[in-house]
Amino acid sequence: MTYVLGYTMSAEEKAAFPSLNPMGRYPVLVEEGQPPLWEADAIVCRLSALTGSDFWRTDASQPDMVRWISWATHHLNRAADPVYFSRVVMPQFTQDRLPEAEIAQGLADWAALLPILDAHLGGREWLLGDRLSYADFRAATALPFASAAGLPLDDAPNVRRWAAQLDRIDAWRDPFAGI
Repeated sequence: MTYVLGYTMSAEEKAAFPSLNPMGRYPVLVEEGQPPLWEADAIVCRLSALTGSDFWRTDASQPDMVRWISWATHHLNRAADPVYFSRVVMPQFTQDRLPEAEIAQGLADWAALLPILDAHLGGREWLLGDRLSYADFRAATALPFASAAGLPLDDAPNVRRWAAQLDRIDAWRDPFAGI
């Protein structure tokens, strides 16, 4: 099994990359005898299966996991995207900012969506109950940048507690340590 990342690719691998992923993006999982697998969610699903882990649920909680991954991707994190991009990413490279109306809409959507997550986390240690899953990480994508982006968490005590739990995981808190 080979995990292909852009910063480790040889010139030959870069030339062959479109045959691995028609999107021309990373990550890609290449296994002998299997077609290349691209998109992070699919790769996590496969790696979890290969290792025998329940990080990607295959039991009765799988639909709930997929629901939270989908909801976070298409709603919560999408609401955070313009706010984070304009307030955190863009200042590193340009004086430009997204239109204020786009940021305001993202903040309004965030404020409307966060209570859904907060209510669900009430009485639960993790998103799917008592064990950490991939859904926890996907749903929490914006949280490490929430403060810098000005995405409020004040009215979401369950989300704050959950985010603090995730922050106790070294690889979540500092994913590039040692690289």
